[in-house]
Amino acid sequence: MATPGEENDLKKVLKYCRQSFMHVGLFSMFINLLMLVPPLYMLQVYDRVITTRSQETLLMLTLVVVFLFIVMGALELLRSRILVRVGNRLDVLISPRLYSAMFKRSLTTPGQPSAQPLNDLTTLRQFLSGNGLFAFFDAPWIPVYIGVLALFHPWFGFFAIGAGLVLAIIAIINEKTTKKLLADANGQHVLSQDLANSNLRNAEVLHAMGMLPGIQGRWSARHRDYLVLQSKASDRAGLLTNTSKVLRLMFQSLILGLGAYLVLTGDLTPGMMIAGSILMGRALAPIDQMINGWKGFSSARTSRARLEELLEAIPADAPSMPLPRPKGKLSLEGVNAAPPGERLPTLKSINLKMAQGEHIAVVGPSAAGKSTLARVVLGIWPTQLGNVRLDGADIGQWDRTALGPHIGYLPQDIELFDGSIAENIARFQEVDAQMVVQAAQRAGVHDMILRLPQGYDTWISHGGGSLSAGQRQRIGMARALYGRPVLIVLDEPDANLDESGEEALAVSLNRLRQEGTTALIITHRQRLLQQVDRIMVLNDGEVVSLAPPLRVPPAARVDTARGRQISATGTQRVTTLRPSARGHHDGGEETAQ
Repeated sequence: MATPGEENDLKKVLKYCRQSFMHVGLFSMFINLLMLVPPLYMLQVYDRVITTRSQETLLMLTLVVVFLFIVMGALELLRSRILVRVGNRLDVLISPRLYSAMFKRSLTTPGQPSAQPLNDLTTLRQFLSGNGLFAFFDAPWIPVYIGVLALFHPWFGFFAIGAGLVLAIIAIINEKTTKKLLADANGQHVLSQDLANSNLRNAEVLHAMGMLPGIQGRWSARHRDYLVLQSKASDRAGLLTNTSKVLRLMFQSLILGLGAYLVLTGDLTPGMMIAGSILMGRALAPIDQMINGWKGFSSARTSRARLEELLEAIPADAPSMPLPRPKGKLSLEGVNAAPPGERLPTLKSINLKMAQGEHIAVVGPSAAGKSTLARVVLGIWPTQLGNVRLDGADIGQWDRTALGPHIGYLPQDIELFDGSIAENIARFQEVDAQMVVQAAQRAGVHDMILRLPQGYDTWISHGGGSLSAGQRQRIGMARALYGRPVLIVLDEPDANLDESGEEALAVSLNRLRQEGTTALIITHRQRLLQQVDRIMVLNDGEVVSLAPPLRVPPAARVDTARGRQISATGTQRVTTLRPSARGHHDGGEETAQ
């Protein structure tokens, strides 16, 4: 969280673009000065050319005016291009930081991923590079036009001030009456988009069980709320916008009538009368433009507020001193942890020490805290109490980009991304063909990949595309083993595997032990339990047992809910915790018939 008074990253980037905005303001000054050319040209034509009937004067005036209009057009083009590039610079400078903040928020609020911040950035960029911003640069020049009108005649000045005040009041009313409605409408729109995205991610389930009408009804209700709020805001804004437009045209016509009266009384020339009407329209134009573009301004303001809230809530990572390559020694010291947003701990007082190359299996009933343990070990979720240490350093002290290549993770829900199989295995870094093949071979998936239509170049879409669940899991295993990590965490790595896949997984784990790779494996399969060094039994977030496995015949099974191993002959051997002289928990054994 940013400290009070400290500028967030978005403000810093906007401040960095300040010089470009100053250039736009400078160009706006010359453009608004050149906007005096049409009324002055009209004034000269009516009061000098027509009265003197001088064609030479008309020709020279016309040539000068054409040149000045060309200059004004060039300045308008430059001003527009500068704003476009300011918007692009804003996007380029802030989007990496914003993407990182989105990524971290998805970790701290699991189940609620949203790309809305990128949409907010697009809304802000489009406003900054669009015509709606020009009104704010032109508005400071309204007093100049009013001052010129007052030079023509004081009544012109008073009339312009009155007209400007009326339109300004309408602009204020527009802001007050539509601000909350537009903000609420934008909020409902974001919620309805997130709901639609969530539904699309689960399209198979909705279709298979006929849930679409009910889910669509919930989305429609939220979308309807958005439409209602948007319609109310648009109705009010439309009324005020049309009123402003009509009043501006009326004032521009009325000042022409006032000028005609002053001409009749001899206080004004016909040229001043025409020029005054043109100046009046130019003086009121920025206010009218602001009213017309207020919806875009309001959306940009709301988007900026959401972006600043996100960037302040999730600060950028502070640079940390690089640590040496880890060896794989893992320890948990009195760890209490829970999913982000939850107060009651899912893990309670977990103590564990894993030597380099040690393999530990984690078993237990549903909701015992197994997946939470995996995420806490990897530093995905923070601890409430205690520490997770890798080679003695708190997992939070490691730079994630530097640590990532030394970590392998196979989550319960396999996610593959748009790209080739080789790119997915290489974690979307520069593809090293030899390392990719080695990782696939170590995962026992090399032959399977070769049988695919294009081998390692086979393109897969988000979620795995046409690959089966077992194929996705085995490719995910190869990704976890890419680069020879020192620590791997496998969450139900055999959940979708057939017999050949289980055999390949067992071979991979044996190879990892021989290579000295530390492994934490969440599983219930007897075959894997017989290969690990120790078995940790979790129940209600607490360690029930932590001991070496009993080497039983293949026909044996495991009651993971109670941490008991039962042999094929019916003899039950219960593993319990017993403190050792070294202060660790070693497994004692009791035999019961």
